[in-house]
Amino acid sequence: MSDFWKEQVYINPHDFKYCPKCGSKLKIKNEGDIPRLMCATCGFIFYQNPIPAVGAVLLRGNKILLVKRKYEPKAGDWCLPAGFLEYGESIIDGLVREVKEETNLDIKPGKLFQVCNAMDDPRTHVVLVVYRGEIVNGNLKPGDDALEAEFFSFDSLPEKIAFTCHIWAIEAAKKEVN
Repeated sequence: MSDFWKEQVYINPHDFKYCPKCGSKLKIKNEGDIPRLMCATCGFIFYQNPIPAVGAVLLRGNKILLVKRKYEPKAGDWCLPAGFLEYGESIIDGLVREVKEETNLDIKPGKLFQVCNAMDDPRTHVVLVVYRGEIVNGNLKPGDDALEAEFFSFDSLPEKIAFTCHIWAIEAAKKEVN
């Protein structure tokens, strides 16, 4: 058992109250040492699992591509082109889709760059899988949920980067370039 659970009060970010199977009221009960929402009527256990997301480190010379977020959380902050996987979508297909949606660029996914456990997105616990990528086609323009898309020198990055995992990936990319 990790220390995380020993120090946490059970979190129900979606404020679930009723069982999705039978409609009975859910109650917090411990399964081992982990508090979970459970249904006493049908036995349903609501497992709150992390949500997978993908992101890309795309370089042009000594510059990294970032997008400015259009929506909350952290609207107006910058981040890597990234987003949540769709149900049934592969990590690579999700990566290519997210980059295209946010930047209008087609990429060839490269090597796995970083995997990060993110707890600073207020919507959910995220596992961000970051790949290097090579731009193969397209004209850079923001789309989908991006206000802007721009390449930044590592010496002149925007002040507000949206999420810790993105900060860590940008720092790792800077070390790789230098």
